[in-house]
Amino acid sequence: MARSPHDTRRPLTLRDVSEASGVSEMTVSRVLRNRGDVSETTRERVLEAARRLGYVPNKIAGALASQRVNLVGVIIPSFSNLVFPEVLSGISAELENTGLQPVVGVTDYSAEKEERVLYEMLSWRPSGVIIAGLEHSGNARAMLENAGVPVVEIMDVDGAGVDAVVGISHRRAGRHMAEAIIAAGYRRIGFLGTKMPEDHRARKRLEGFNEGLAAAGIALVDTEFYSGGSALSKGREMTEAMLARSPDLDFLYYSNDMIGAGGLLYCLEKGFDVPGQLGLAGFNGVELLDGLPRKLATMDACRREIGRKAAQVVARRAGATADEAAGGVEEQVIELQPVIELGDTIRRP
Repeated sequence: MARSPHDTRRPLTLRDVSEASGVSEMTVSRVLRNRGDVSETTRERVLEAARRLGYVPNKIAGALASQRVNLVGVIIPSFSNLVFPEVLSGISAELENTGLQPVVGVTDYSAEKEERVLYEMLSWRPSGVIIAGLEHSGNARAMLENAGVPVVEIMDVDGAGVDAVVGISHRRAGRHMAEAIIAAGYRRIGFLGTKMPEDHRARKRLEGFNEGLAAAGIALVDTEFYSGGSALSKGREMTEAMLARSPDLDFLYYSNDMIGAGGLLYCLEKGFDVPGQLGLAGFNGVELLDGLPRKLATMDACRREIGRKAAQVVARRAGATADEAAGGVEEQVIELQPVIELGDTIRRP
């Protein structure tokens, strides 16, 4: 007797699909695993019955033999930061037709939480791991090195990777922004950043920025830091505080576009001549801010492309033959090149 759709006492089984489609459980199994010689008519009948019942195969049972599930663990520091949804979009788009499914964990920029999330992800024996950043605790790095699956560290190439690495050089990005600001004639420069103790990529951009300034004989006049998340209101507050302390600044460099946008709105509201009297720049190239009264100078961080490239690496390696897997896969570093967008907030040299 077929199971009632209102019966929630037990999960659906192959027998339920078998009874609903009128074929044997073995045939249902072959169809759902896309194995064996089954006629197209029978295949459609089984798939239609499975869809109608809402049947979901038990992939854990299938994974017992292969020791792998078709999941890719994706570990990021934040959902509120607009950077990472675009990275996830690139990963999802690239994996769409591979049979692999991304599953996301969030660390809140905490090394301890990253350990916990990674432990849980790896306990499911995923087909690969994509993880933001190169800096991990000793325990986390050991788990990654011994995961036995493709590991791709993303967003950053300034450091030693565990396996494959896809990202940009944040130190170079900082230096290039410093060079562009100096070329435009600005000399008294302040830096405003968030999450600096935990956000290693923002820290590296600041290091590169300072290197670029030092090469021209210039040093930062003032800095303002905040440990909370990126927000327009925080950008306004930080900008107000910095300009109250250092009213003779002629440029403000922000660690990301969101606080930079808040700073821009504050400066326009207070009547500053932007970019003549005061220039501004952020980082990330967030399209959400295209509707501002002025287009904020920024640098495209190649977010979606980083996600796509990382997913390609995982899909290719996860599909390697046993011989290829036994032979190992060379470490690879894929470095993308961010581009400065001067917008309306840097004087044209």
